[in-house]
Amino acid sequence: MTNNAKGRIIFHIDMNAFFCTVAEIKDPSLRGKAFAIGRKESLKGVISTASYEARKYGIHSAMPLTQAYKLLPSLLVIDSDFNEYKKYHNYFVGLVKEYTDLIEVASIDEVYADMTDTITKIHPVVLAKLIQYRLLSEYNLSSSIGIGPTLFYAKMASDMKKPLGVTVIRKKEKEKILYPLSVADIYGVGKKTSPKLIDAGIKTIGDFMDINNKNKIISLVGDSVYNYVYDAVMGNSSNIVDPNRYSESQSISTSETYDIYKSSLNEVIFEGKKLLRSVHKRLTNEGYLAKSLIITLRDDSFNTISRRTTLNDYSNDLSEFEIMLEDLFSTYFVEGKNYRLIGVGFSNLIKEKEIEKEYNLFNLDENVKKDKIDKIIKEFNGKYKEDILNWYNKKEVK
Repeated sequence: MTNNAKGRIIFHIDMNAFFCTVAEIKDPSLRGKAFAIGRKESLKGVISTASYEARKYGIHSAMPLTQAYKLLPSLLVIDSDFNEYKKYHNYFVGLVKEYTDLIEVASIDEVYADMTDTITKIHPVVLAKLIQYRLLSEYNLSSSIGIGPTLFYAKMASDMKKPLGVTVIRKKEKEKILYPLSVADIYGVGKKTSPKLIDAGIKTIGDFMDINNKNKIISLVGDSVYNYVYDAVMGNSSNIVDPNRYSESQSISTSETYDIYKSSLNEVIFEGKKLLRSVHKRLTNEGYLAKSLIITLRDDSFNTISRRTTLNDYSNDLSEFEIMLEDLFSTYFVEGKNYRLIGVGFSNLIKEKEIEKEYNLFNLDENVKKDKIDKIIKEFNGKYKEDILNWYNKKEVK
């Protein structure tokens, strides 16, 4: 891989527990308490994120609420407020844009920023501290900032000190800073795959980089993945911050208008799942993964609402999105209303090929298995001209 990283100064600016922070801004009484963002006063659905106090009890994003309450019966659960999240996201991005136009929005709570020109007038660590101070003092937003010559280094650095950390990783310091870390800390290592590496004796990044382990690692993750990760850790991966990286397709959606209105929650969820499977096909056929699921409801008085929920990581897991869809419809369905339109869509998209390179480098073995099962499902559904099988119970498929 050609090294194009020379001379660039990349920041990765990551909001700390962003959804929880916004909730605390709105309700200061939550500060210092163990709480999570989810569906208030319900056992349905999953947690979007948890405060640092709640995380001490093992509570984390994507955890079912029933499991979270078992870990901490006194857990406070706060409803999502997407209008507030969007507002503070705009504050965050707007402030960073005061220092550079080269900003790549990675998600609602994180951006990459090329500060190469900016740091000719100010030391990069001083600049990072200034941005951190301003976000905190002007908007009450806590952030961690990683600084490095590549996007990979910057992301790895921002994850090292939370909350309110500033970390610099230079190529010459990789052995000192990166090598002692667990392979599970490599940006993009899947939760299912890192244990396989560890079980094989590849416990640290230093173990991964040891040339004596090359053949063993390639047998687990493949040649191309090994080479890519090796180059990334060496500091030879991308240093291009592209503001338009995700502009090709920002959302994929579909909707249905009904002559016979839908008046029960079960009807709405049933129709919503049919729409979800349809739009999910487009998502996968066009090679995208998504972070956000959107639902739309329009009643017989033409009142329309659109709501979304967001994952921490990009996904095309249909079963995961079905759980999110049930949670959204259960939250926003109103008894007594007749719904004439239902819509489902994905937003915050990224090409799967980008994920393979930058995010989920170690999921290829799972993808191979998934492809085989996908083929069986496609052949079965094709035979019966109907989507009888899907990935709803994917975790039970062996």
